[in-house]
Amino acid sequence: MCRGFRRATLRYDRSRARRGLLPRVEGVSDMNFKVVAATASLGGLLFGYDTGVVSGALPFVREVFQLSEAMQGFFVSIALAGAAAGAGVAGQLADAYGRRRVILVVAALFVVGALLCAVAANVPVLLLGRLTLGVAIGVASMLTPLYLAEMAPADKRGGVVSLNQMCITVGILLSYIVAYLLSEVDGGWRWMLAIGCLPGVVLGLGMLGLPDSPRWLAGQGRLDEAAAALRTLRGGQDVTAELNQLRTDLTRENGALVPWSALLEPRVRLPLIVGVGLAVFQQVTGINTVIYYAPIIFEQAGMGSTSAAILATAGVGVVNVIMTYVALKLLDTAGRRKLLIVGLAGMTAMLAILTAGFAVGTEGPLAWIATLSVAAYVGFFAIGLGPVFWLLISEIFPLAVRGRAMGVATVANWGANLIVSQIFLMLIAGLGSAATFGLFAVMSVGALLFTLALVPETKGRTLEEIEADFSGERAAARL
Repeated sequence: MCRGFRRATLRYDRSRARRGLLPRVEGVSDMNFKVVAATASLGGLLFGYDTGVVSGALPFVREVFQLSEAMQGFFVSIALAGAAAGAGVAGQLADAYGRRRVILVVAALFVVGALLCAVAANVPVLLLGRLTLGVAIGVASMLTPLYLAEMAPADKRGGVVSLNQMCITVGILLSYIVAYLLSEVDGGWRWMLAIGCLPGVVLGLGMLGLPDSPRWLAGQGRLDEAAAALRTLRGGQDVTAELNQLRTDLTRENGALVPWSALLEPRVRLPLIVGVGLAVFQQVTGINTVIYYAPIIFEQAGMGSTSAAILATAGVGVVNVIMTYVALKLLDTAGRRKLLIVGLAGMTAMLAILTAGFAVGTEGPLAWIATLSVAAYVGFFAIGLGPVFWLLISEIFPLAVRGRAMGVATVANWGANLIVSQIFLMLIAGLGSAATFGLFAVMSVGALLFTLALVPETKGRTLEEIEADFSGERAAARL
């Protein structure tokens, strides 16, 4: 059935191309790759907005629907369960039907989920909207960096893929600003949630005019279309050398995808360990508990009001955007591994300071200690583990299993996110804030040791060169 649908959609696309309804090389050689990257990165903006808006809406949703601590955690975590499910199927769908088509479906899901949340009159509808958004977030979190990595030239790939992370942080910051502006408005939490549908509409309309990934097209054996897409992306330049490097082993001779069992092959082992390991460490070091629960953390540290706590959270969002911009500029010069090490060392130090602040517990100074150390912690995350994780998993897997391997890593990321976010408030209530953030500090040390031992440098190398390196002796030596 899947093969039949794939053949039918392929015939449909070729028919549209003949009628001039799909982008072709002739007459569009001036299409700017930056426009392609910016449009695709709206998936990151949506990911960020719908991830961050929950922190501003949660205090109001809690009161309107009389949610217990467990239900507050469920309100947050049901989207994460949806994200894990979405990430689980995204790789298979992207390998089968193309990166572009699946992103179009994701844009529609963002719109539907945001509107369901905004109009919810009861808890089940609210949770259904959050679940729909979660599925969209999960697919977008995996597919947007994959699409960008496969479109970008090697020497610009770090910055281009990290544009997605930049958009995530901008989306989070926008959600904080919107939450602050609407925090005194009656029913403002509904508008906070509804606004998320706007970038979804723009993403859907923008993707209609973009080409599919040249690497996916080549992997399907559609080399003429891959060449056309490359010339479109490179402004009509000669792409013969780049085209000759593209792998064509995404499918077998009969048109079927390479089987899931390929993930067990030796050449995939180290990339999978690195990808899944970083996925889990990104969450168990505590970043999304700060994103989701920052106002509550600041209230516990002595902030005077919900509005003040949301404003402090917006300040943290500004730091996140600024430091992500710094990372975007450095990833293709300083390199992925170095930024990851520096970021993890800084995160560990800031978590240790936050732990000490809560242990001392002096209310006046604690509010400032909490605000500054959380802001610095987020800043170190933004130059290291934040962008580098998503960039690396878009680079390190072989083409034949790239979509599904990225899906596995992304499921691990959202699964860890789900567990940590679900138990965070219970940890605070049971262990106290100091012990909870101390636990995150220990996890950051573990992430640093893991990086030093296993994570390679991929700066300035083509995806095909990275694949060859992971298949060789150096990969075996690391294991």
